[in-house]
Amino acid sequence: MIFNKNTAKKTAEVLLHINAIKLSPNAPFTWASGWKSPIYCDNRLVLSYPAIRNYIKSELAKNIENLYGKPDVIAGVATGAIGIGALVADDLGLPFVYVRPEAKKHGRQNQIEGRLEKGQNVVVVEDLISTGKSSLNAVEALKSAAVNVKGMAAIFTYGFERSKTNFEEKNIELHTLSNYEALLEQALDTGFINDKELNVLSQWNSNPSEWDIK
Repeated sequence: MIFNKNTAKKTAEVLLHINAIKLSPNAPFTWASGWKSPIYCDNRLVLSYPAIRNYIKSELAKNIENLYGKPDVIAGVATGAIGIGALVADDLGLPFVYVRPEAKKHGRQNQIEGRLEKGQNVVVVEDLISTGKSSLNAVEALKSAAVNVKGMAAIFTYGFERSKTNFEEKNIELHTLSNYEALLEQALDTGFINDKELNVLSQWNSNPSEWDIK
């Protein structure tokens, strides 16, 4: 669920502007999963643009506080959301931790880096939601540390049915600044894509694992 439509379109606009989101319906990308995709998203680019990272940080912080009040801790999902998560925590004046995909094999063998105490209220920050698998893996690690995960806030989601099901099954609230629907609307309005390309992009989103350019 997006926080609000105006923020969703503005966020889509800035992500397109800095090429954090690239649309290429005629020459698809290949994801690490092997999926063919007419879109590629790398929200870590936000960190390289001060005005845009401040906008994203402020919107996430404001909406997290409006939705949950101030939690005890902000947790970022490694590695993509470490930077933006730390900025959000700083904006809210809160402690920050981050969650690795798995525990380290050496040293203290931590999966969660930073100070976290049992019973604390935590909001998780993500940069991007695709299937939700890695994001929910971080949630499970936090729950194993006996904290209360209030929900997750992310910059952008593709809005796949699979991810919606995964979050529902784990009973985790997900709110995002923008989503695929708002992105396509903004891209069409501003001339990034035409009606034919809109149709291709819409078809991909409905069945991404099987889609290929024809």
